[in-house]
Amino acid sequence: MHSVIVITGPTASGKTGQAVYTAKKLNGEVVSADSMQIYKYMDIGTAKPTKSEMAGVRHHMIDAVMPDEPFNVAMYKEQAERCIKDITNREKLPIVAGGTGLYINSLIYNIQFSETVCDESFRMKMRKLADEKGPELLHEMLEKVDPESAEEIHYNNVKRVIRALEVYEYTGKPISWHKKQSRSVPPEYRYIVFVLNIEREQLYRRIDERVDKMIEDGLVCEVESLLAKGVNPDSIALQGLGYKEIISYLKNEMTLDEAIRVLKRDTRHYAKRQLTWFRSIKGAIWINGGSENLEKNTKIIQEHLETCI
Repeated sequence: MHSVIVITGPTASGKTGQAVYTAKKLNGEVVSADSMQIYKYMDIGTAKPTKSEMAGVRHHMIDAVMPDEPFNVAMYKEQAERCIKDITNREKLPIVAGGTGLYINSLIYNIQFSETVCDESFRMKMRKLADEKGPELLHEMLEKVDPESAEEIHYNNVKRVIRALEVYEYTGKPISWHKKQSRSVPPEYRYIVFVLNIEREQLYRRIDERVDKMIEDGLVCEVESLLAKGVNPDSIALQGLGYKEIISYLKNEMTLDEAIRVLKRDTRHYAKRQLTWFRSIKGAIWINGGSENLEKNTKIIQEHLETCI
């Protein structure tokens, strides 16, 4: 069985740098597990690695779809596994890197999505309800039909709450039930998961610095360009962190300073939720993030790889 390295961690923990360094040392290629970097033209707000940061290492699952194209975790799993197969066939090491827990779980637990459905009209109806009545109402609806998922999903994660409601609406069974059924089939690959850990104060400082750099690099212009291209401001792509706040600024709903403050606050909250998610991954190996640990971490990764041969 081929081994696949997974490098994950909260936003701004240094996943890209670690993945690239490890790939160069261990003859690997990177498969992104970031639900926002999948979109074209969304570079600054997603902290998408530049060609310079990629350092010649081939990256997959970046710039794969247009911002107004539908994309979901089932599509991600199918395409990511195709990339992993291609990489292993060329006798290279697949390195899955990113912080989207749902994407990572779909791979390491081999979650099947054949039972699920996609109804855009239902999603629009739920999004409108959330806008008018608040996300708490949708979360209460989920608690009634799928308390297990409601406990796992934060009420502010409207996208996932709606998805769970959608699955129950059209299958009559909660999404938590579908996940348990699908996980009964073992994955085709041996996934070794490494979580980058950074002391909280340092992580929050890195988040603030990243947001400031995004603004300096032209995040406002990037959002304006996306809207000028005709991307719907209510699309899933533009509901991501960094985009919805700037859209609120462009709509004169808040000042730029307020948008920046909200973005920093919400990104910190997102990082906390990510860490909670990663703690639930059984067998995950926690390592220290940061550029000073790149070589040490790669040695740890190599040791774990060798024990699996």
